[in-house]
Amino acid sequence: MENKLTKRKAVEKIVFSILGLLMLSSIAVLGVIIFFIFKRGLGVISWEFLTSMPKNGMTEGGILPAIVGSFYLVSGAILVATPLGVFAAIYMTEYAKKGKLIRIIRIGVNNLAGVPSVVFGLFGLSIFVKYLNFGVSILSGALTLAIVILPTIIRASEEALMSVPDEYRSSSLALGATKWQTIKNVVLPAALPGILTGCILGVGRVAGETAPIIFTAATFFSMRLPNSVFSEVMALPYNIYALVATGTFPQKQIPIAYGTAVVLLVLVLLINLVAIFMRIKFSKKNTN
Repeated sequence: MENKLTKRKAVEKIVFSILGLLMLSSIAVLGVIIFFIFKRGLGVISWEFLTSMPKNGMTEGGILPAIVGSFYLVSGAILVATPLGVFAAIYMTEYAKKGKLIRIIRIGVNNLAGVPSVVFGLFGLSIFVKYLNFGVSILSGALTLAIVILPTIIRASEEALMSVPDEYRSSSLALGATKWQTIKNVVLPAALPGILTGCILGVGRVAGETAPIIFTAATFFSMRLPNSVFSEVMALPYNIYALVATGTFPQKQIPIAYGTAVVLLVLVLLINLVAIFMRIKFSKKNTN
């Protein structure tokens, strides 16, 4: 018996050691990538780079239109996707009868989350740009990105709602509250940390998407900021792709691409930090 226990502990130590090495390897690879990008791009960063317009075919100047364009696209996507995703999760969790139909819907949502983003871009091109005649614009790009993150928000919201103990619902209903009052005043506040985390992580994802906006929103070069939802925009991820893949002056444009990559990485990192901070804050509030 003792030999079996000793052998089991030894196997457990080996497995945990392997997992630890894999984790450290992943962190090391990530660190090398970040170091490489920052080393190449940090020297480009300046106040003028962040706040000025591009010049001479994106060989000089700054990336202000790309920053503003990314902000508009991401803001529009989250404004559309968040209410749709949260209300869909509320319906599936709180109202729909558990059965085959809900299981099929969940499988569909999970499969939709695994669809390559370029497919969403083609869908946005066909429906929003061509069929609805929105053209290549902020509106088309934001709606396409909203579809990209909708499955993520639905699943995160659904998991957050299902994690709320049933005792909360039962106690509220026993006090005379209606179903909707229970959801609004009891269930949603308790699930809010998970819902917010899913939404903000969705923002972090679409901030770096390139394929969907190539077909629906992005332009390589613009000397002005967008003035309506039907304007084409520059965007940080597409700006990086265009400078590296199609730039005609690589010696001048590739450093700008690395600088843009640094800005994009910092923005995504800040978004993830906001998600962590908000989750901790609301978790503490619910605990108290």
